[in-house]
Amino acid sequence: MYGFSSVFVRQNAESCKFGTESWVILSPIEQRIKAKIEAVGTPLKEWDINIYRGILTGYNEAFIIDGNKKDELIAEDPKSEEIIRPLLRGRDIKRYSYQFADLYLITTFPSLKIDIEQYPAVKQHLMNFGYDRLKQTGEAGARKKTNNQWFETQDPISYWEDLDRQKIVWKRVGSILRFCYDEKKHTVLDSTCFATGENLQYLVGVLNSKLGNYMLQDSPKTGTGDLLISVQAVEPLKIPIPDAKIKQQIERLLQAEEYGAIDKLIYELYGLENEEIEFIESI
Repeated sequence: MYGFSSVFVRQNAESCKFGTESWVILSPIEQRIKAKIEAVGTPLKEWDINIYRGILTGYNEAFIIDGNKKDELIAEDPKSEEIIRPLLRGRDIKRYSYQFADLYLITTFPSLKIDIEQYPAVKQHLMNFGYDRLKQTGEAGARKKTNNQWFETQDPISYWEDLDRQKIVWKRVGSILRFCYDEKKHTVLDSTCFATGENLQYLVGVLNSKLGNYMLQDSPKTGTGDLLISVQAVEPLKIPIPDAKIKQQIERLLQAEEYGAIDKLIYELYGLENEEIEFIESI
C-alpha cells in the first residue's frame, strides 16, 4: 500500500517553491490561476488607498440611535445634529449596494476632542445609560480601560475625516462576500471595514466579481468557518491598476447593473482561459 502511494505521489505531484510565508498545496489549475493573478496584479497595500476597520463604540446601545431618537435630540437641541451621523452596519451591506436601516451614530470620537457640555441633549441621552456603564475604566460593568472620557467612543477614530469621503464598505465577517460603494458620508460600525482613495468603483467591481470572491477564499476564518475579511486580508490582494478605459467600462457596467459582464471583463484582465474560469465558477 505504502509503495503504491509513494509511486502515485512521485508521478502526480507538482513542485512548489517554499519561502517564509505560509503555504498550501495547489492543484495544477490553481497554480496557473495563481501565477496569472500575481503576474498582472499589484497588492492593494501599494495602491493609493487607505483601508480601515469600522468604529468600535464599546457600548452600541448608547451610541446607536434610530431616526425617531435622532429627531427628538435635534428638536431638543439643534446643535445635536453636528455629532449625529447616518450609520451602516455589516448586515446592511449588500453586493454592490447597501440598505440603510434608519440608524445613526453619536460621533463623540476622542480625536474630535468634543466638549459634551455644548451638546446637552446628547449628554442627557448618554447619561440615561449610566455613568458607571459608560466610563472607560475597565471596572466590572464598565467599558474597557482607556484614556477616553465617559461620553466618548472606545476607539479614538483618528481617521474620522475619511468617513466623509467616497468609500468602499464591506462586511468584515461572513460566509457571503459583499462590497458596496458609499458616497453619502455614512459612518460604519466595526462589523465592517472600509477603504478610501482612488479607483473605488473599479475596485467594487473587482471585489464583488467571481474572481474577486475566489481570491478572498484564502482569508482567515473564524471558529465557525466564516471568512474574516479584515484589513490584513485585503491588503495583499493583487489587482491590476486600471487605465482610464477599463475604469469607464466598469463604471458603466455598474450603473447598468450588468454584473455578469463585469465578471467577464475581470477574467479578461487577468488573462484567464475557459478551463480556469469554469474551475472558479464551479467552487
